[in-house]
Amino acid sequence: MLSSLTKQNFNCVTDYALEIINSVNLDRLKSYFDHLPVDPYLEEHYRFRRLSHFKVSSNRLIKLSHSRFFQSKEYNPLLGNVVREYPEIDDALVELEDFQKIVWEFFEFCKLCSTFDEIGVHQIRTTTSCQKIGNPAPEGIHRDGVDLVGIFCVNRESIEGGETHLYKFKDEPPVFAQILKKSDFLVFSDRQFFHYTSPIKVTASKSGSRDVFVLTCPGLISASR
Repeated sequence: MLSSLTKQNFNCVTDYALEIINSVNLDRLKSYFDHLPVDPYLEEHYRFRRLSHFKVSSNRLIKLSHSRFFQSKEYNPLLGNVVREYPEIDDALVELEDFQKIVWEFFEFCKLCSTFDEIGVHQIRTTTSCQKIGNPAPEGIHRDGVDLVGIFCVNRESIEGGETHLYKFKDEPPVFAQILKKSDFLVFSDRQFFHYTSPIKVTASKSGSRDVFVLTCPGLISASR
């Protein structure tokens, strides 16, 4: 994990941060990905997802009431201008100290790079099989339309691929290209970088999966919540 001094020196305009958060016990998180509901907005049903919104008040992490999620087509050409609604993250997971460590770590960067005190946390499993490739970013190289994005890798099971890229410009080579391993946490300015994750393919098993938390600041709550 980056030291406090390093965070203070983090430049929201030019920097990205790749941390390894070894203090998070991944085994306590993995089972919560096994029963995620399917993402109904993708026809091929290889992605499973929950979403919750949080804010910080007086050094307390507060889970906000259920709300919907919106991106314009400017940022998401595949599902833009669609008000999407996902089930909330399980309360039992939210209460885990290991989950809260990830959220608090992201908030530390939000305090440096955003005026918002509200974030969205997407719990996502992307699956693949012998018959089907899983695509973590079906919208292609994109921005999310937020100030800050964080991607925390919980698990990779029987897959290859899934390399995450950051770009200053869409038509130039990426400035960052790396497969996020378990416990890796990538944080970057959505205003400065486009991002993308390549498709995943199954290896020796009949099926494989990639489990991540994607955090955004702000959380893109729909005005018609």
